[in-house]
Amino acid sequence: MEWNRKNVKTAALLIAGGIAFAWVLQNIGAAGLVFNTVMGLLAPFVLGLVIAFVLNVPMRAIESALFGRLKASRKPNKRLRRFIRPASFFLTLLCFAAALALFLFIIIPEVARTVETLPARLTEFFRQAEAWLAGLDVRIPTLEELLESLELNWESIGQGLFSFLQNGATNLISSTVDIATTVFNSLFNFFMGFIFAVYVLLQKEKLGIQTRKLLYAYLPEKKADTLLEIASLTNYIFSKFISGQCLEACILGMLFFIAMSLFQFPYAMMVSVFIAVMALIPVVGAFIGCVFGAFMLFITDPMQAVWFVVMFLVIQQVEGNLIYPRVVGSTIGLPPMWVLFAVLVGGSLMGLPGVLIGVPLCSVAYTLLKRSTNDRLRKKRIPLGKYLE
Repeated sequence: MEWNRKNVKTAALLIAGGIAFAWVLQNIGAAGLVFNTVMGLLAPFVLGLVIAFVLNVPMRAIESALFGRLKASRKPNKRLRRFIRPASFFLTLLCFAAALALFLFIIIPEVARTVETLPARLTEFFRQAEAWLAGLDVRIPTLEELLESLELNWESIGQGLFSFLQNGATNLISSTVDIATTVFNSLFNFFMGFIFAVYVLLQKEKLGIQTRKLLYAYLPEKKADTLLEIASLTNYIFSKFISGQCLEACILGMLFFIAMSLFQFPYAMMVSVFIAVMALIPVVGAFIGCVFGAFMLFITDPMQAVWFVVMFLVIQQVEGNLIYPRVVGSTIGLPPMWVLFAVLVGGSLMGLPGVLIGVPLCSVAYTLLKRSTNDRLRKKRIPLGKYLE
């Protein structure tokens, strides 16, 4: 192999990378501490980028709908054009504030009233269950003998339960300072991240130009083009996924609220809100909401729980076949098997955030792998055919 400048640089990078990797393996504790410190310092900026990305989805739609003609005009008024971005950002914040006010002043009080009546419902449910077991004891005499054979020491069980609650209360009090510190740090990171997001959103074109300059200055042109193409694809898929999934969740929650109100099911608001929130999780989210709603209705009337499950299956079919394809469409571009794979792997690695970002991330990887595979097949002059698409 000829040792030119490029090969020497590559070999040096490989050696440096190997040394760094070996150091990390030998000092895993110190490496973890350094990583946590760096992530703690970068947390406000990472959070700010996430906030900016989420706010950019409705802001871009508002800007296009209200000011699209002004931006596209051949002789735009420069003074008016300066106010397009701040006005769009202000309207976006106004929409989020309206949604937050709806949540705080309408939904939360209704949920609170439901929670207040829940203990009485549970007490009545346990009373009915006790009466049913007593009747069962009359019908099945051997049940009493079976319970006596278990030899349960209720006094010991009560003392154990009291000790568990006492220890739990002590641990809760001892961790109050830690919780308060965590809340303060989270609020500080959110506040600083929001300020950073404002700067990013108001100057996103300028930041985009600066990023392109850096890429083309320090990378080969082909690699810079590839990175920008991947970034554009990622932005498109994530934007469509966020907007479509949120709209679909709202529609599904409204459908359940209307149906439960028409059929006079209790807890209509609480169950509908929970299903709408859970619907943000692809594949399994709505079914988690179904289990929650069925349990809430079961403690009131078991037959209502059965009819709720039937209603859920009907609405789920309507939503899956009519609403979801039109709202979200084929933006994700993932077969159902890989959607489930992305949900399970993302949830195992990062919990709820991993579930939410796992599907669009997997979609980006799937699209890039599909393009790369098709390009390699074309270079090898292997016909793609309909079975290779």
